[in-house]
Amino acid sequence: MKIIVPMAGMGKRMRPHTLKVPKPLIPVAGKPIVRRLVEDIAAVCEEKIDEIAFIIGPTFGEEVETMLKGVAESLGAKGTICYQHEALGTAHAIMCAEAALDGKTIIAFADTLFRADFKLDDDADGIIWVQQIEDPSAFGVIKLDENNIITDFVEKPEEFVSDLAIIGIYYVKDGNALKTELKYLIDNKILDKGEYQLTNALEALKKKGTKFVPGQVKEWLDCGNYKATVYTNQRVLEFVRNEKIVADSVKTTNSVIIEPCMIGEGVVIENSVVGPHVTLSAGCVVTNSILKNSIVYENTTIENEVIANSMIGTEVTLKGQEREISIGGFSSEL
Repeated sequence: MKIIVPMAGMGKRMRPHTLKVPKPLIPVAGKPIVRRLVEDIAAVCEEKIDEIAFIIGPTFGEEVETMLKGVAESLGAKGTICYQHEALGTAHAIMCAEAALDGKTIIAFADTLFRADFKLDDDADGIIWVQQIEDPSAFGVIKLDENNIITDFVEKPEEFVSDLAIIGIYYVKDGNALKTELKYLIDNKILDKGEYQLTNALEALKKKGTKFVPGQVKEWLDCGNYKATVYTNQRVLEFVRNEKIVADSVKTTNSVIIEPCMIGEGVVIENSVVGPHVTLSAGCVVTNSILKNSIVYENTTIENEVIANSMIGTEVTLKGQEREISIGGFSSEL
């Protein structure tokens, strides 16, 4: 089994948090999004994962590449780094990992997390994970026949055709066949809405006899913007039960931690109420404050604040207000 993770996007909807950190590396409940994603996939796979190919931007840097390889190795897989130099669509992104697209393959875009209670049926020709949503116009969608077989893939429909949105996780039994269709799109410059689309390659496979079925998850958690990511952090904290929630090195004085929270190494909390649904990363200091339903990155200082529903960057200093905030790293608000 191979996993391909396209994650080269700029994450513009998450700025300022993605000015220094690629979106898939933003922590949710103490772990980068991409790490949680591949661990969730590994949990539903009964077959050994041989390789995880991460498709990144050329400027992500050596530290990021080393971390991603470590994620793969922690799951007993080889970690491969591939580069996408230009954003030309989902099909183009996947073809940047052409060498890994072979045999049984899962493709998972790194801006989504999910909850599931199933095991992958790797005997199926293909599985497309979907979720029923009210407004599917911003997503690719599928249509089904009476036998629960996918009959159509439609990319970002302008008129309603289905409310089953593709969440960005796909399985194909024959990676080589998909590679052939992706290459055909690119070689023949077949564009859809100005880009090379994975759904067009899947449609071509379907017409040649590949039977795709829908996969359903218990919960689809988006990480596309800061408010969605804060909500995802809340939901992940609700169901994480096998991870260390509060580090042993956390120091609290005259304070209350309302679970669930994820409190990192070396955090100091004084005269404060923290939680529920707070992730405080390593090295943070919280004094005389109330903090709930928020994500706070490393080495940030919060003093005399009431903060909720917020996302706060690395090495930020906040003093003396009541607010809801999204602020990037290395900033001060006094």
